[in-house]
Amino acid sequence: MTAAVPGAAEFQAAGLYDPAAPDAQARLALLEWLASHGATVPQMVEANRKGRLGPLAGDLVLRPGPRYTVAEAAARTGIHEDRLRQITLATGLAILDPDEPVYSDADLALFTNVGPSVALFGEAAMRRFMQTVGSSLARIADAAVSLFLVNVEGPLLEARASELEIAQQNLRAIQAIDGLDLMMRTLLRAHFERAIRRQRQARRTPAVETLAMTVGFVDLVGFTSASRRMTPRELGDVIDRFEETAHDVVNVRDGRVVKLIGDEVMFVAVDAAAGCDIALALVEEFGREATVTPRGGLAAGDLVFRGGDYYGPVVNFAARLAQIAVPGELLVTTEVASQAAGPALRFEPAGKRLLKGFDDPVTLLAVERG
Repeated sequence: MTAAVPGAAEFQAAGLYDPAAPDAQARLALLEWLASHGATVPQMVEANRKGRLGPLAGDLVLRPGPRYTVAEAAARTGIHEDRLRQITLATGLAILDPDEPVYSDADLALFTNVGPSVALFGEAAMRRFMQTVGSSLARIADAAVSLFLVNVEGPLLEARASELEIAQQNLRAIQAIDGLDLMMRTLLRAHFERAIRRQRQARRTPAVETLAMTVGFVDLVGFTSASRRMTPRELGDVIDRFEETAHDVVNVRDGRVVKLIGDEVMFVAVDAAAGCDIALALVEEFGREATVTPRGGLAAGDLVFRGGDYYGPVVNFAARLAQIAVPGELLVTTEVASQAAGPALRFEPAGKRLLKGFDDPVTLLAVERG
């Protein structure tokens, strides 16, 4: 038997609705819409207490079904509570209150299927991998939320849209996550294919800890001072252009953006000439910005590869080169120049420099188009 949908009297009794309030009609429309999407009065009261009444329908769709505390999840899965906490923390989701029901049935299914991966890769390695996945997914989630706030909720608030209109758009955005799931599954396999190819090309020795690659850094001189004169929206536009340009320039030349650090991009490429082409293209593209001037540095050699990132002396060296380059300059090592030699590039002597953290002066060159 279908439960009766609550009405105005029940909403009023729960303190959710005041018929004498100026916005009474709009509030009642929101409450009735929430009820039509399965929200109960107690759920509305709790959401209203937290200031989350409007997004409640989306919240219920996001992770549906019952929730369990740590103790309940441990009893259902047979996994010790301490281990559950460790797995949860590794994914970037800390349990702040052990008595709060936070685990869904999907969470429990995930945890019970971790065993075979641990058996294959080892406990410590899987924990580090889960940390990488959790960190990456946290960034994706933040980006998705920002996408909604900037492009949907912001304009609605500026247009003085009703609570109901904002709630409806919030639900639409949450429902779109199903499409994101499909996109991520499809793209993950494509990126796996590309990552495997890149690593096969970069393995010059039997060692599995390192890859022979060119690593580069390009940053924007003047960005910090320019950002202080910008409105938040102007700064957001500049950041969007910076990130979009970096990804497009690097990916079209078969490189990989490792990370964006403020106004700096770190990238890798298997081929040194491709690495130089990437850096030059970034300087050319970013050089069109009136308020900043790009510069960068590249080094080549064995990079320690862990958790989707790259480490070691060669990486540190390239970062130092970017820091000492003058605006508009791209400094490279003799190894990069030797590997990238060809008619498309020209390497000019840039003298010997003593870099912070390195004992002896090193011979450097500046790369330009041929």
